[in-house]
Amino acid sequence: MRTRLLILVSGIVGGLGSLASAEVGVGAKPIKGAEVVFDGSRKMLDGKWTYWKGPRFASELPIKWKIVDDPVDAGTCMQTFDPAAKGGKYGAADIVTKKAYRDFRLHVEFLIPKKGGNSGVYLQNRFEIQVLDGDKTKHGMGAVINESESPYHAYNGLGKWNSYDIVFRAARFKDGKRVEQPLVTMYFNGKKVHTNVKIQKVWGGANSGVDGEKDGGKGITDTPQGLKLQAEGHDVRYRNIWMADLDLKEASSDFKASE
Repeated sequence: MRTRLLILVSGIVGGLGSLASAEVGVGAKPIKGAEVVFDGSRKMLDGKWTYWKGPRFASELPIKWKIVDDPVDAGTCMQTFDPAAKGGKYGAADIVTKKAYRDFRLHVEFLIPKKGGNSGVYLQNRFEIQVLDGDKTKHGMGAVINESESPYHAYNGLGKWNSYDIVFRAARFKDGKRVEQPLVTMYFNGKKVHTNVKIQKVWGGANSGVDGEKDGGKGITDTPQGLKLQAEGHDVRYRNIWMADLDLKEASSDFKASE
């Protein structure tokens, strides 16, 4: 179910000021100034995404992920199928947007058909918001991986569409040194579950994301990066993904919602 909300974001939202009318939850429509990065079509998948060529990359273009019928609603979605990722080899066939982002607002919807289905939404191709059925730990569903508890109570369950609505503020640097940590605030299926979670590092090593090999994942660099979706040899579906550039002046990613 989608909820009509007024989103109040500290800083500038896509150059449109500090107020933007928006929806959160499954079926949420893009806010003004947002770009749809996946609409269910093969054309958009190939046009706006590519593979992340990390150290374990083992696939090849064109993207092998499939466009399949939406199992719930009319239309199509993408499926995280890629033979290179068989056996849980994350990093072997992950896909990433061609466009890079610094601060942003993100909406993404996913569906897991079978128990234990595993994928991940990577902010700036660094910081994973976990997509993992059955796991309620800090490594589990909806967690800012290894940084927060899993908000499993907000999960709609197998065979149903779920949504993450996120505001992300990138790390800040001065004279080449990090002076402010990345921050993330998130609604999971319309419920606020994370507020200004500080992200300490890139977890999972070099095969997980950009900068994962630097200082045990703590050596985050001052570079914008794309949104990444993870292939782990499981069947997970994605649809209705849109993003909006932000410029968050204050050290906050919090967005307050009121009907």
